Amino acid sequence: MRRNLWLIAAVLMIGVWAWTQQPSRAPASVSSPDSAQHDPRTAAIGRDGPAAARTHSDAYPAFLPREAHDVLRRIADGGPFDHRQDGGTFQNRENRLPKQPRGYYREYTVETPGSDDRGARRIVTGGDPPREYFYSDDHYRSFRRFDVAAEGKSR
Repeated sequence: MRRNLWLIAAVLMIGVWAWTQQPSRAPASVSSPDSAQHDPRTAAIGRDGPAAARTHSDAYPAFLPREAHDVLRRIADGGPFDHRQDGGTFQNRENRLPKQPRGYYREYTVETPGSDDRGARRIVTGGDPPREYFYSDDHYRSFRRFDVAAEGKSR
């Protein structure tokens, strides 16, 4: 009897964990206020300061690795993605990004050459469709904000 209770508890815990890993399908009304998009404090978030937000007029930002360019094209196309977690909700537990409702942020893996796992590099988008873009190369310890134009190039 006691063994069965432990088994039931374990199955329930796995089920709850799996449920929390599923992407939230938040309605379009879950969006950032316009003022948050133009907040100069979010231009570059993390260790590199405001200079990190500067981009070239006709290319992706210089700080983005080549592998991120493909991820951005896949985001614009709606997939397919290489990892099951890609497109899932980024919960912003460390509050390193501006506060938004659950489901506002989505995360995507940027491949790390030579890594045996997903590595530490991520792109996090905000909004549906994405209106804000952030890059982390240290597994969410810091972020760099950047803009992406409609055709997939940054502005």
